[in-house]
Amino acid sequence: MKLSFLKARNIIIGIILVVSASGIGYFFGVKGFEANFRKFPKVTVSRETPPAKSLDFSLFWKVWDTISLVYYDKSKIVPSKMVYGAIKGMVASLGDPYTAFLPPEENKVTQEDLNGNFEGVGVQIGFKGTQLAVIAPLSGSPAEKAGIKAGDYIIGLKDQRKNIQTGTVGMSLPQAVEIIRGQAGTRITLTLLRKETEAPITIEVTREVINVPSVVLTFKGENNSLAVITLSKFSADTKQQWAKVIESVLVKGESVKGIILDMRNNPGGYLDGAIDIASEFIKSGTVLIEEDGKGVRNEVKVSRVGRVLDYPLTALVNSGSASASEIVAGALKDNKRASIVGETTFGKGTVQEPQQIEGGSSLHITTSKWLTPSGFWVNDKGLTPDVKILDDEKTDKDEQLEKAIELLK
Repeated sequence: MKLSFLKARNIIIGIILVVSASGIGYFFGVKGFEANFRKFPKVTVSRETPPAKSLDFSLFWKVWDTISLVYYDKSKIVPSKMVYGAIKGMVASLGDPYTAFLPPEENKVTQEDLNGNFEGVGVQIGFKGTQLAVIAPLSGSPAEKAGIKAGDYIIGLKDQRKNIQTGTVGMSLPQAVEIIRGQAGTRITLTLLRKETEAPITIEVTREVINVPSVVLTFKGENNSLAVITLSKFSADTKQQWAKVIESVLVKGESVKGIILDMRNNPGGYLDGAIDIASEFIKSGTVLIEEDGKGVRNEVKVSRVGRVLDYPLTALVNSGSASASEIVAGALKDNKRASIVGETTFGKGTVQEPQQIEGGSSLHITTSKWLTPSGFWVNDKGLTPDVKILDDEKTDKDEQLEKAIELLK
């Protein structure tokens, strides 16, 4: 089914849940939130087989009845929780970590975090293959201060306050987020695997209130003639913040000789945000290609007239750039609008659409994959920059930014 891009505001490109808890385009973690299945909406359990379905549900009901009759702790038997658990299992059978069923409380957290601040450790998580991994820690976050790095594989989680200690094999993003998120002042321990180390690394992080603006403007270069726009996420407030930043650039007039768009460690977010930002720089043409389950492709074009179409431009990306930020980088690269500088990006090439379900639940379902204008699918491979350069952690310099400045000179 083709998605209507007139309704793109309702579409999220995954990313990847920011772990305030965390994670891939969605932002989780609300102060004091604790799931309470007792408050779930009441459910009516019917044993009728859906029309035109030949499936045998007898096994399901046999297990249901056995639990109801035999399980020793009757206080744990909550029908609504059992129904939601069954639905989660059905969705999980797809093997897609970005397709998830969110019960009311989890869905509420998702919506709130997309619109504001959150509490947690400030690390963005996603999947590399089937393994839970760190996309990137947010700048200045507890995760970054504790030494968590982009590319770390998360193999274990421990939270004494929640009495949880578990491995992450087979864990979904919402499950990981629910463990990692929590109130400011509480602690979570992550067990990590890192390429340059043989043994696992254990890092304890104290959660804090995280408030990261979507867009920040600074000036660099000779006479501060280069505008550096740091775009950290594509959330509900990005469009408004972006408009103010561009206005500030335009006010300076001819004193601004070029723009550097810094999307390093940007986990993505709303799809329409990516289309809107790309349209700011590209006069006409394709921003991305959407391909549905039947292989039908739809070219998504520039959505508006940009205000900085003629400024020289470079864009910065790294392994923490994912999803919506990869869309923008791919559009700028394929339309030959900017040189892309930095490292190969994360590689998330699917689109998720949140469908609200009665009772306050939602189904975040992968509806399509997206490709760059040239037809390249970034999934798992990532986008290769035009100028590949690593940031040397042993120096105080920002080698990638300095290269971008050099190119604009």
